[in-house]
Amino acid sequence: MLSCKANEIVDVDPTSVNVYRNPVINLSLPDPTIIKAEDGNFYLYATEDIRNTPIYKSSNLVDWDFVGTAFTNETRPSFEPKGGLWAPDINYINGKYVLYYSMSVWGGEWTCGIGVATSDSPEGPFTDHGKLFISNEIGVQNSIDQFYIEEGGKKYLFWGSFRGIYCIELSDDGLSLKPGAEKKQVAGTAYEGVYIHKRNGYFYMFASIGSCCEGLNSTYTTVVGRSETLFGPYVDKQGRPMLENNHEVIIKKNDRFVGTGHNSEIVQDNNGNDWIFYHAVSVEKPKGRVLMMDKVKWNNDWPYIEGGSPSLEAEKPEF
Repeated sequence: MLSCKANEIVDVDPTSVNVYRNPVINLSLPDPTIIKAEDGNFYLYATEDIRNTPIYKSSNLVDWDFVGTAFTNETRPSFEPKGGLWAPDINYINGKYVLYYSMSVWGGEWTCGIGVATSDSPEGPFTDHGKLFISNEIGVQNSIDQFYIEEGGKKYLFWGSFRGIYCIELSDDGLSLKPGAEKKQVAGTAYEGVYIHKRNGYFYMFASIGSCCEGLNSTYTTVVGRSETLFGPYVDKQGRPMLENNHEVIIKKNDRFVGTGHNSEIVQDNNGNDWIFYHAVSVEKPKGRVLMMDKVKWNNDWPYIEGGSPSLEAEKPEF
């Protein structure tokens, strides 16, 4: 059996391994976020091309079942009139599933914002707690694409979309800003869709550059920098700062998929292999942004994807 990595055909032996094919889900599921829940299953959420924020469930990262939506027409957030629910970020905080979301309309860069909802179950229903902030309140244009992280016993939110990447401390329950907290810029104006991964004493800032949503003309590309502290400075391999829009490319287009960006959290299989989800536009069926998955490998404490672009067929995660 054959596998394609960055336009290079390599052998995959079907007698010795199980394989999966990209896209993992051949539906438009942009901006994925994933969590391993208390029941041992993985749950994935995405921007609402399926209205009200779709939720999928899997035991092995390959076979996914649709289990419903985080909200209904009656319970969906409403702080941005006619806004879409974009770029969810799922977490488990203090015994609750906490879903941060962006709400925006195209071009509404000063009225968009970030909200939060909670549930006792990863399948919902989620109860909306309203907005954390909107752009014109916090003074950051295009305040979307949030990411939650805990470090040193404190809780933080990172966010931003092509107007700088910022962070700020949250309250102990993660449902509001910490009183008196001040925002800090940590990366430049080339980026959106930030995710930070901690490994071997480094913090890795994954982000997306380029255009997400122009079909086959999309230039979305996944990039990364790293830092020895959560708040930076994040740099590329040559030590140049992400604050000045320097980075390493980790996932770029090939002849089958373009617009490869807005990655999820990294999750591990039972063998300790790291996996990442992201979306892409299929050259064969370019409508929407389909769900992709690839293994993240490491060399000298820098992440990479084999061949630097989406696989067509590869070994499954081990569960």
